[in-house]
Amino acid sequence: MDTQQVSAPPRAPSAGVVHINIRLTDGYTIVSNRLSQHRGLSLLAIGLGTHIQSLPDGWRVGIKALAAVFPESEARIAAALRELEQHGFLRRTRERVGGGKLATRTESYNHPEAAARGRMRECAAAQVPEAVPAPEVLPAVATEPMTAAEPVRVPGREPVRVPEPEPEPVRVRVPEPEPVRAPEPLRASVPDPVPAPVPGPRLVPTPAAPRKPRLPLPAPQQPTEALFAAAADLLAGLPRVAPLFLLSEEDARGLVPGVAAWLERGVRPDAVRAAITDDPPVPLRHPAKLLRHRLAALLPPPPPAAVPVVPLQNCDDCDRAFRSSVPGCCQECRDARAYAGGAKWLGLSA
Repeated sequence: MDTQQVSAPPRAPSAGVVHINIRLTDGYTIVSNRLSQHRGLSLLAIGLGTHIQSLPDGWRVGIKALAAVFPESEARIAAALRELEQHGFLRRTRERVGGGKLATRTESYNHPEAAARGRMRECAAAQVPEAVPAPEVLPAVATEPMTAAEPVRVPGREPVRVPEPEPEPVRVRVPEPEPVRAPEPLRASVPDPVPAPVPGPRLVPTPAAPRKPRLPLPAPQQPTEALFAAAADLLAGLPRVAPLFLLSEEDARGLVPGVAAWLERGVRPDAVRAAITDDPPVPLRHPAKLLRHRLAALLPPPPPAAVPVVPLQNCDDCDRAFRSSVPGCCQECRDARAYAGGAKWLGLSA
């Protein structure tokens, strides 16, 4: 029985991506799969996080600085930064610098779980109380022993003993020991569950220019029941084509005049549907507001007025066709009649 050929090259997959990798020696950044394959982040947030991790320390990564480099708007970049902050890949704090000014300090993490565990260990070490020293006991003061008093001798009598005074006890002040508080037991080496990252303050970019007033929802010039019925059917069928645009009954009723205005101007229903649902933002939070904005901002111009067509008439005299709104004679026959009438009035014969 023959041995298998173990040195054969691996077979390329018939579908999917095939990596053609070349060993890099400069100009590269190591990015963790925790960021590049994160299921809870949008593609914009993953790309922005990868770009931030490739930058050197001290590089400015503010909203306006990123918007000046990339084509995305400030609102989309701010939303991507909030996503990275909520999932622990980014941390922004405000610090006071010289001159009474505030600066934003941005910290980028390639391993948010390990960074969170490190912060928890630092907090636990800071909360352990220091050892309380034992109270110092003062040594007792040594007292000299008192000698017994000698008896008083009186001539002719027995000696009378004078009672010895009892020695007064020497009071020594011993400080009371303070109660020693038992230190809190240290946690076991079992790793604690990583808490969910606390979202930081929501940073909203300051508007560079005053916002434009909100456009009113258009309405048809000559509303009819058939026009409004066609608009309502179009809005009711949006979830079948675009599942993100699921509207409530009240929202659909409020958008009917705007769709009717588009249909009145000769736009086909499929063109209206594509114009108001194509390329929605991710994530789509308020579909009714997006439809209202697009119906007002993308309203096509009204069609040009139709030029009235003058019908053809047959001349009563020469039976030739001419254009006129009323039947009668053509211009040449009218001129001939006018000339004949003038000559007859002057007494001239033809």
